[in-house]
Amino acid sequence: MRDQQTRNIFRTSKLEEADGPGLNPTANRTMGEIIASRFSRRGFLQGAMAVTAISATVSPIALLSAGDAQAATDAQGRVPGSAFNFSEVTAGVDANHHVAQGYDADVLLRWGDKVFADAPDFDPLNQSEAAQERQFGYNNDFVGFIPLDGADDRGLLVVNHEYTNEHLMFPGIVTIKDGEIQIAEANETRVNIEMAAHGGTIIEIRRVDGKWQPVLDGALNRRITAKTAMELSGPAAGHARLQTAADPSGRKVLGTINNCAGGVTPWGTYIMAEENIHGYFTGDLPEGHAEAANYERLGIPDSTYSWGRFHDRFNVSKHPNEANRFGWIVEVDVMDPTSTPKKRTALGRFKHEGAESVVAKDGRVVFYLGDDERFDYVYKFVTAGKYNPDDRAQNMDLLDEGVLYVARFHDDGRVEWLPLVQGQGPLTAANGFPTQADVLIDTRRAADLLEATPMDRPEDIQPNPLTGRAYVMLTNNTKRKEANGANPRMDNAFGHIVEIIEQDGDFTATTGTWEILVKCGDPSIAEVGATFSTETTANGWFGMPDNAAVDTDGRLWVSTDGNSMEDTGRTDGLWAVDTEGTARGTSRLFYRVPVGGELCGPCITEDMTTFFVAVQHPGDGGEDWEGHGRPSYYEDLSTRWPDFNDAMPVRPAVVAITKQGGGRIG
Repeated sequence: MRDQQTRNIFRTSKLEEADGPGLNPTANRTMGEIIASRFSRRGFLQGAMAVTAISATVSPIALLSAGDAQAATDAQGRVPGSAFNFSEVTAGVDANHHVAQGYDADVLLRWGDKVFADAPDFDPLNQSEAAQERQFGYNNDFVGFIPLDGADDRGLLVVNHEYTNEHLMFPGIVTIKDGEIQIAEANETRVNIEMAAHGGTIIEIRRVDGKWQPVLDGALNRRITAKTAMELSGPAAGHARLQTAADPSGRKVLGTINNCAGGVTPWGTYIMAEENIHGYFTGDLPEGHAEAANYERLGIPDSTYSWGRFHDRFNVSKHPNEANRFGWIVEVDVMDPTSTPKKRTALGRFKHEGAESVVAKDGRVVFYLGDDERFDYVYKFVTAGKYNPDDRAQNMDLLDEGVLYVARFHDDGRVEWLPLVQGQGPLTAANGFPTQADVLIDTRRAADLLEATPMDRPEDIQPNPLTGRAYVMLTNNTKRKEANGANPRMDNAFGHIVEIIEQDGDFTATTGTWEILVKCGDPSIAEVGATFSTETTANGWFGMPDNAAVDTDGRLWVSTDGNSMEDTGRTDGLWAVDTEGTARGTSRLFYRVPVGGELCGPCITEDMTTFFVAVQHPGDGGEDWEGHGRPSYYEDLSTRWPDFNDAMPVRPAVVAITKQGGGRIG
């Protein structure tokens, strides 16, 4: 997801400011340098990208107009060798969402919808903390589906609520000065509503007559917020650096924040990943405080939010250890709505973008983790214990013991997983890591010492259990200045996807190889250097890959963040991307969001009959879209999706996509 700093309405949303502050101080070789070295040495492309070179990677269809390309794709039907078969959506920008022909995209849950039968109706003009705590939260991101009783038509939908957009949420707080939005200073009431709109939702849903609907009297329904009581567990729990005046045990913390992507474990628990935590903290550390280097590496404090003015725990001047209690992976037992969520410290502390998992050949469970910032790292965690499919209770604390690894990508195509274990290599007391807890609290600085490879904003990482491969979404890095041989983009504005091939298909392996699946952007512009297949049309290319899903058949689906009007002339959406055979690198647009929105989720059911996707911050922007042409805010919105009701603001929502008449998607 775009760095929280860019959510602040006082800052620009352009690409050059949308890829995080970039806080890695090391001189470790970047992924761009490694790509350049590897592929230039192999003779993949020499020197600057030329028109003759790019023409070899672009379909003639891609050079047509969008309308002509749509007609050509429809006439062709299935792309030869492709695992997908659907008619593409036409790329573009407007106020509504669009899905491939023959499919329905039904809004299932919107910000403010009831989560419980006795919850109040949504009243945007009279919002309150108490109401929001029982309503669907804001800016839905990760979506997961956990079947109940093994049924395909009944289950729990688990959804992260990453952050809030005040200018879209609250009436009467915006003024326009010199064409720019100015937001009135926050008050405690507004802050408390925002805190209640964070966290996550667990809600039962059922399919009735082919359509999904929430079950408001579901016994397992639950809202989690920035004030929900949680437990710190694992190697760092109880450490002095996690202790505060309110919690001298260092084991109890209130709430979870900025939950971006996430995951569902093989044993059916819900994983929430805390990402851009820096924006919630204000104040200044006391002079010479021991956490100074740690906080600098994470950009804490940033003061994007005003929470520290009303809740002292978010003010590092008053509570300097509180920020160490965020930036973790949170596990929730969805089968017990009274359970205490656990922050699993064994998986490290950084700006987590998701935690997708896979059961390895030997029964251990592997979680892939991206640290979403320019020049930060790719990780994986391997449990010490083994998954027991017949004993859920035995699996419930698997995430408290295991080894966290960080990736080093070599220019000969090897990938090496380096263990973040205290006492090994440079991770010693002399270097500031006297215990394993210190390694996990200061994960970024520990990975720096291991000389991991700085990446171009690693976000979602999806393992494919059928192939032993994992796909790393690298959104962009507009600050990269190194020439790139095969990828000579001085600024990686559009991102790329790296494919990790674990040795012998074993996800626990500490070595493997890597390839680039696609380099993103418009392939008809030679300087961009995109490498989609020759069958990719003008609608099929994308930029800024973010989240991803691998379906039951092992096919890859990719959603985007930043593929916006001002950056690419189209909205974000969901693309089907071939990874095998002659169609490898072919991409096709399946669903696109309204103006200003970002496509998150995505989650496909095991029977592949429903795709749940999350549309985040629709209506955020509109200056560059001719349909609006000015800043968008509560009283003057670029879209009123999904209600299109003048009495309702624009509302982030989860959408259920199904095939008309039933059947498998794609």
